[in-house]
Amino acid sequence: MSVKHFTTKDVETWYQHTDRQMFLGDVLDASNSDHLTVGFGRYKKGESNEWVVTYDEVNVVTKGSFTFRTAERTVTAKAGEVLFITKGTKVTYEAHEDMEIVYVTYPHFMEAQRNSEHAKLLDAFHPVETEPRRTT
Repeated sequence: MSVKHFTTKDVETWYQHTDRQMFLGDVLDASNSDHLTVGFGRYKKGESNEWVVTYDEVNVVTKGSFTFRTAERTVTAKAGEVLFITKGTKVTYEAHEDMEIVYVTYPHFMEAQRNSEHAKLLDAFHPVETEPRRTT
């Protein structure tokens, strides 16, 4: 099939960061794409997490705004805007209001992260039973 259509209903497993109101769910991963991971993210206002990106990542903000802090700069993207983060970047993701994103990574982020010195960062995420509520 050359064209696929996805919504949040297509996420098989949502992952929550510890007990925070931060959720990620892939719709494309190594099981159904040779190269890319694509998914949805939801962060409640005030949530943040530090991360080291071990892949290239694109974030399309679809609701609210999302701040990305690195050692060099701080950038806030609003709904309809796109941010690109290169492999090797240490970043803090921050939601100053309820927000939603679509993320794209190359290569697959789970495999890249697991095979890196930053694999322990994945331990903060655990599967949840149901789709998290949409941000308001």
